[in-house]
Amino acid sequence: MEDYFSRFVNLGWQLRQYLTELIENLLGYIDWIPQHLEIKFSVSHGGLLPGTTGYIQEGAYALSVSNTTTEKQTANGISEGTIFRKGFSSIYERSYGRSSYLLHGFRVVRRLAFRIQDQWRLFSVEVHAKLTRILHRFWTTLKGSCEDIGWLQRTRASLSSIDGTGRFMEILHEIRNGLHCLPDTLVYLFIPGLFSNHSPLYFTNTKRFFSKMGLACHIAKIHSEASVEKNAWELKQYIEELYWGSGKQVLLLGHSKGGVDAAAALSLYWSDLKGKVAGLALVQSPYGGTPIASDILREGQIADKEARRIMELIVCKLIKGDMRALEDLTYAKRKDFISKHKLPVNDLPIISFHTEASTAPAVLASLTRVAQAELLPWLPVPRFFLSTSEFIESMLASLKVPVVAPVSAAMAVTALHLRLRYGERSDGLVTRRDAEVPGSVVVRPERRLDHAWMVYSTLKKGSAEADASEMCEALLAMLVEIGRNRKLC
Repeated sequence: MEDYFSRFVNLGWQLRQYLTELIENLLGYIDWIPQHLEIKFSVSHGGLLPGTTGYIQEGAYALSVSNTTTEKQTANGISEGTIFRKGFSSIYERSYGRSSYLLHGFRVVRRLAFRIQDQWRLFSVEVHAKLTRILHRFWTTLKGSCEDIGWLQRTRASLSSIDGTGRFMEILHEIRNGLHCLPDTLVYLFIPGLFSNHSPLYFTNTKRFFSKMGLACHIAKIHSEASVEKNAWELKQYIEELYWGSGKQVLLLGHSKGGVDAAAALSLYWSDLKGKVAGLALVQSPYGGTPIASDILREGQIADKEARRIMELIVCKLIKGDMRALEDLTYAKRKDFISKHKLPVNDLPIISFHTEASTAPAVLASLTRVAQAELLPWLPVPRFFLSTSEFIESMLASLKVPVVAPVSAAMAVTALHLRLRYGERSDGLVTRRDAEVPGSVVVRPERRLDHAWMVYSTLKKGSAEADASEMCEALLAMLVEIGRNRKLC
């Protein structure tokens, strides 16, 4: 594609050169006119027959009439030489006047031609510049994020990751068989991702699952639509509060942007959090960035300003969030942050978990439960009936209708888009290569799971496979095992 782009630019430049040479060739015939052309003609009146001289300076024509011969006088006293001289003079005067007009016209045309040539050069330069800018925008839009995806694995200082998929599947199998090994000596903190403040069911099933096992589990109350650095500061304070309040280390599990926020907290404040955090699991987190955010907010592409205005309207006006929350997930921002702040991979067990979304046609018909609505305020139940039976009132209050949305279908469409455009496998929002933290233990399950599956529940439930809560338990149990093995070493 770079070859085609350079050919377009060269074609525009050659077109400008050819048109400029054409104008110069068409108007070049005027250049033979001398700039200081002068025509002189003088007539001398002398005693007998004065010399008559007519010549064109810098020209080829010259006329000279000498006065060596004595003319014969006519009967009326006028010599033939005088008559000849006066006639010759009138002829040259008329010729001189016509040639002056002709030369003046040539000079005007010459000046006009040069002015047109100068204006054409300016016009051709401007057209070439505009054409170059248009082609650059087109190329930037067409190229997209193809050079940014997976940049973490291409860096020289990148640490090699360890594949922990096999061990993860073993732990998950044990959990499904009823063997739960998470200790109660830790506090488990779940960090939600972007727009979680508008999703009341985010991590609720997982928290309920952990609470039934008697484990201390919390969902971080942060403004997920804020910037990464702001959430990192809030998470640092949240972790310290849990640690000093319980006296237990905190085990972190962040989903999507929540994993990026948690990793930023450890990178920025590791000196304060060392010894208080037992491990970190990044679940479908765009640690290296995401092409979705980069393609929307990339400057220099077609309709970049319009796309940014639309996102500012959605994020800032409708959701009441911060535009930096989306900007911090672009490749440019992630490259800058990671180059300045290193994640303590060698001092802390870290797991990177990423999946691939299914693009099968059946996924388009699936619905995801994102919220729930209570029926009691809307049911036309008589008041005397409710007053006679508190049991019926509590039963009606527990009746809730699920609010569903085609989230899985949207993830399938975006995953198919990333697959066709970049050839990358993703969960719909984050590519697999961008979700791997260098030096971490990487879990790559073969099961097709989209980006929202880990935090929401679908209406199609099956007991044959593990649910999101069991997978979160397996990830945290694997973190505990890695930390225990490091202490033994």
